[in-house]
Amino acid sequence: MERSVFGRRMSGAGGVLWPLLGACLWAAVVGYKPVIIVHGLFDSSDDFKNLLRFINESHPGTNVTVIDLFDRSASLEPMWKQVEGFKAAIYPIMQNAAEGVHFICYSQGGLVCRGILSTLPDHNVHSFISLSSPQAGQYGDTDYLKYLFPQFVKSNLYHLCYTAIGQRISICNYWNDPHHRDLYVNSSDYLALINSERPNPNSTEWKENFLKIQKLVLIGGPDDGVITPWQSSQFGFYDDNETVIEIQHQDLYLKDVFGLKTLAARGDLIFCSVPGVQHVWWHSNETVFHTCIEKWLV
Repeated sequence: MERSVFGRRMSGAGGVLWPLLGACLWAAVVGYKPVIIVHGLFDSSDDFKNLLRFINESHPGTNVTVIDLFDRSASLEPMWKQVEGFKAAIYPIMQNAAEGVHFICYSQGGLVCRGILSTLPDHNVHSFISLSSPQAGQYGDTDYLKYLFPQFVKSNLYHLCYTAIGQRISICNYWNDPHHRDLYVNSSDYLALINSERPNPNSTEWKENFLKIQKLVLIGGPDDGVITPWQSSQFGFYDDNETVIEIQHQDLYLKDVFGLKTLAARGDLIFCSVPGVQHVWWHSNETVFHTCIEKWLV
């Protein structure tokens, strides 16, 4: 954390700096934890300038790192490859943060962070803030889908995604077709594993690792336009009739397969729904920051 030492008396016009001085001294006393930001599909670290500004204005002196890996088209690399890459970059930051760190993980990055938290036994993440991330999977005819797979629509993308070739593409790692549930469970190399929807010898250990977080903050909204259904950002998802089943009625919650019910019982599962925000604006929307994020960065 950056700390400032002021050795001069401020007077006259400089008096307007007293609030800033107070904020900086408060940061030094409170000791804001470092914040690590993981971007989403087709993003890069440059896309988070507004979020960095919001954090620096509300929590001066906070050490904020936007991990600059798997940018733009490289974000299509398989999810496990991204987990290992981001983990290697993030781990030294954790080791240098005795009081722990916070995660803000946007869109696809929210699933990357879940992989990190599940497989890293000595992580020290306090708040895991999942910012409009398809935590229960993705199933929708969006502009992203048309761009990536112009010859497919949502109803037939399973023909590609649930193959060995398809599983080399990040979005296919969490493509969750509610009409082909068995294919998803047996073919998904990523989401079905971290959700413990398929038998996994590491599931108990991964659950213990994940539950080391102090807060899970799930942010999303009905006007997102990309995450489909939008409730996937809060672990809701379609049944085979494409009716959204909310988190409280999902097996992965009811059976507590990786810890959601435990987090809720602890009072550490937080939902924040904001209407009127399109997907690409979540990290640049100041209302979202102050309503859903700011309080969890202490």
